[in-house]
Amino acid sequence: MAQRSTAASFVYLDTVPAVEELATRIAGAKEIALDTEGASFHRFVDRIYLLQLSTRDTHAVIDPLPIGQPTGLGRLLEDPAVQVVFHDADYDLRLLEQDYGWKIRHIFDTRIAAQLLGYTAFGLAALLERFFGVKLDKKHQRADWSMRPLTADMLDYAAQDTRYLLDLKDRMSAELERMGRMAWAREEFALLEGTRWADEEPGSAFLKLKGARDLSRRELAVLRELVPWRDAVARQMDRATFRVLGNEQLLEISRGQPRTRDALAKIKGMPRGILDQRGGELLDAVTRALAVPEAELPRFPKAPRWDRDPDFDARVSALKTARDEAAKRLALDPGVLCSRDRMEAVARRNPATVAEVLEVTELRRWQANELAPAFVAALEPHRKAAGEKKPPRTPRAKRVPAEDQSPYSD
Repeated sequence: MAQRSTAASFVYLDTVPAVEELATRIAGAKEIALDTEGASFHRFVDRIYLLQLSTRDTHAVIDPLPIGQPTGLGRLLEDPAVQVVFHDADYDLRLLEQDYGWKIRHIFDTRIAAQLLGYTAFGLAALLERFFGVKLDKKHQRADWSMRPLTADMLDYAAQDTRYLLDLKDRMSAELERMGRMAWAREEFALLEGTRWADEEPGSAFLKLKGARDLSRRELAVLRELVPWRDAVARQMDRATFRVLGNEQLLEISRGQPRTRDALAKIKGMPRGILDQRGGELLDAVTRALAVPEAELPRFPKAPRWDRDPDFDARVSALKTARDEAAKRLALDPGVLCSRDRMEAVARRNPATVAEVLEVTELRRWQANELAPAFVAALEPHRKAAGEKKPPRTPRAKRVPAEDQSPYSD
């Protein structure tokens, strides 16, 4: 049933007719602010538990649990003539594609815009305080949005996430235009289109656990047993994996390889419930891993191999110096202007001309346009020192999965 909050001036919709009526009513809108609420902090498989949207004159919070996929709204949001405004769109886009198959094609992301404008504080709360003097209450940041009924306080909190986004987009757009950086933003926004969870190779999740690279192959074999065990338990309980057993405990079991419940109990942070109810399963996992023959122990896939190039690190350092000087001139975070992995791609190519820098596919076009002359100049002494030797052959590197890419890390 549609309910209106008089205090916060938004409608709460939890029936199909109410949501379809909203979609019809806002069908002429050319800009829609959108946000989602998931529950990854609480549930094993995250999904959309709330949809919040705002137009210039309407604010709504939609509960998808009783109504399923809001198809009419989806048609509107997928229309390339409609600009959909997010703050930090990446996770929202993944959930929307996962749950509804929606592919949003005309995006504005206020977080990315803030980074391109050189802001050092680019969270939504910081931006709303900067532009509107609004202070967001953060008490529901880790709320369990899968719970029902939701309190009025939680709904008010959720509605704030889109209430100011269109006005924020207007102000940031004007600033991007004034600074000549709107083309940068459009390129970044276009790259968000099609964002989705990457397909994961079966049985490889344990290799992505932070700290796994520090383990021996035998310890990796234990971890290979433990990670799918934890996933199965978390799925059965519909609980976030870290609420079953933390990564630190998995790594400690992998290193210590306990053989008894007493040894298992000595691991710091071991949950009493897991020890009492499933301690035997953990010990069985260790036993299976210890029985794996040496030849079958897991190992990390080999990274792409590059021809030996003794001047490579020096070229990266020269590029970093040029990047840092440009970042200072542009008042940008250096990692936003060009991340280290992209500078390494340039160093491998060792371009002698601006045109060759523009051919480095790892660079955004706006990054290449800003940095190409400085990069060519930075590499010139290294080419002379090497006697203009032919640059080493550059093999094709494996493409980094979309969720691991970030143009904004140093």
